[in-house]
Amino acid sequence: MDGKVEMLRHTLATLAYRGGKAMRGAPAGFGEVRAAPESRCAGEILAHVGDLLDWALALADGEHRWRETPRRGWEDDVRRFHDGLAALDARLASGAPLGFPPERLFQGPVADALTHVGQIALLRRLADAPVRGENYFKAEIEAGRLGPAQAAPRREFD
Repeated sequence: MDGKVEMLRHTLATLAYRGGKAMRGAPAGFGEVRAAPESRCAGEILAHVGDLLDWALALADGEHRWRETPRRGWEDDVRRFHDGLAALDARLASGAPLGFPPERLFQGPVADALTHVGQIALLRRLADAPVRGENYFKAEIEAGRLGPAQAAPRREFD
């Protein structure tokens, strides 16, 4: 398999690890938390990440198609996040030719999703439910591990 595609698959696994950590154990009502009155709330950000993953899958198939999906609720949108990662990863792992280069898939929807996962982590801190920092370099992240069940952190910070 192309090294660029393998790197993109590892990036998706990194997104699953970091996103899963930011979403797991969110307090009740967290989906409504926002940094400012005019900003997106955590639930809107998470739904947007789902849209980004749908867009990335469409791009992988050669279709430049964007659709906004209404929020489904925190837990449903967390499942959508992991399902979207799994669908995109399966498409990449299939070896079928990509409709757009892996670099473009990364620089558009995947990099945007990473940014938004960081926003969710920040909102956790604003909601008085911070996610523990960790040395992500040491994290056990593997291409293909995209669901909510992730490896335990190896080195979190106190």
